[in-house]
Amino acid sequence: MGPTLGARQSVVPRGRRRRACDGRQRWLLQVAWIYTLAVTKISDLRKDYSRSELDEGRAHNDPVAQFHAWFDEALKQEIPEPSAMTVATVDERGRPSTRIVLAKDVDERGIVWYTNYLSRKGRELATNQYAALQFHWVEHERVVRIEGRVEKTSAEESDAYFKSRPLASRIGAWASDQSQPISSRAVLVARAAEFGLRFGLHPPRPPHWGGYRLVPDCWEFWQGRASRLHDRLVYRLQSNGTWTRQRLAP
Repeated sequence: MGPTLGARQSVVPRGRRRRACDGRQRWLLQVAWIYTLAVTKISDLRKDYSRSELDEGRAHNDPVAQFHAWFDEALKQEIPEPSAMTVATVDERGRPSTRIVLAKDVDERGIVWYTNYLSRKGRELATNQYAALQFHWVEHERVVRIEGRVEKTSAEESDAYFKSRPLASRIGAWASDQSQPISSRAVLVARAAEFGLRFGLHPPRPPHWGGYRLVPDCWEFWQGRASRLHDRLVYRLQSNGTWTRQRLAP
């Protein structure tokens, strides 16, 4: 009985078939490598935005309400680190610097984060009390920018938040002279062990550690749109405490 239908047998010798297969795989890898080189140049990276839109008819009149609407969507979609934000400060020479921190509260009073007051950002805020924040939710093609004056939170607020932190984080606040040079990681680990032994389970809040609150006078909401025709709505605080809203060209 002959071979069944669909069980065609190759007339090419097995060794030749293997060499042909290996050659084709090498060719495909070369093509893929060339293609990767072609599309990974920074200037060649492209993305068209089409996930959502932002218009005056559906946006909140209050920027804090608009922020919470977007933030709640980020939470529901389980976007990684939705509270992560960039903090931009400026030193006495006018040189800007940025870093990523985690927002811990957002309400009508402003946006709060906690840090070492002796860090670079702390020193720069002591010289220039104005700063800018930015949230970037890549998956939703959204950015929120906030500008305003920065003030320290009350000692009571800082104490309450510090007590809520994990023990290792509370010890770390003592161990790290943030932004200062150290000779090795071993120095940091040794300091953490030292303060762990000193304070045990109840480390107090360091006097150089606490909260900042940015009091906004400007919010901008950016929604990516197709063909780079993005939506931008800016809210500005008026002298009477109300907010005006304008659309900006992308």
